[in-house]
Amino acid sequence: MSGQTSRRERLRRVTLEEIHAAARKLLVEQGSAAVTINAVARQVGMSGPALYHYYAGHDELIGAVTADFYRELAATMEQARDARADAPVGERLLAACRAMRTWAVAHPAEFGWIFASPIAPPNRRPDSVRYEAAVRFEQVFLDLVVELWQTRPFPVPDPGSLPASLRDQLSAYSAAIEGRLPLEAAHVFLSCWIRLYGLLCMEVLHQLDFAFTDAAPLYEECLRDLAAALAIDYPA
Repeated sequence: MSGQTSRRERLRRVTLEEIHAAARKLLVEQGSAAVTINAVARQVGMSGPALYHYYAGHDELIGAVTADFYRELAATMEQARDARADAPVGERLLAACRAMRTWAVAHPAEFGWIFASPIAPPNRRPDSVRYEAAVRFEQVFLDLVVELWQTRPFPVPDPGSLPASLRDQLSAYSAAIEGRLPLEAAHVFLSCWIRLYGLLCMEVLHQLDFAFTDAAPLYEECLRDLAAALAIDYPA
């Protein structure tokens, strides 16, 4: 019986991989609107109703495929970080950031789905594979900044100089990450992340095409500013 169960599990995993590959192919070649239950089912040679044996509906399918993209992007960043395991934390941080852009530029359709699936706030976080994969992606950058803060703290603003509403929100975020960064350090971390990730989203989603044909120098300029804010060396 256990052998039969294992065989069924293997077959199910293989089918899920085929479903995800089919959804990705439709996304890349035809756009997000083409990724329907029936279209994905046709790609893998099954009926639409049969696909419901694997996913309860379209949203669950999209969530699972998006989780794949989050995990792939996070793994790319982790590999770039770990390839410099003996390097200073700042160098590993910049390597992970560059790897993030490399993956995003090479996979614009997939990155677009990630951008459309933001990480939910603490009071509305669903228990889902997409959320867990998204957190893994977020943790790559956060963990490196936390390591930097613990080993060589970077300059931070006086909390009293920040607007009360901002302090309250930063305090809540600091608590959500279990106090790994105090609110003033969280402010620097989030400011760097917002600028870096925001620039990347604008590039990949073609919001900079009106002025730039190559945004790589802009991204490097942003990394230089990030390095200055975090008081780390910037190796070009």
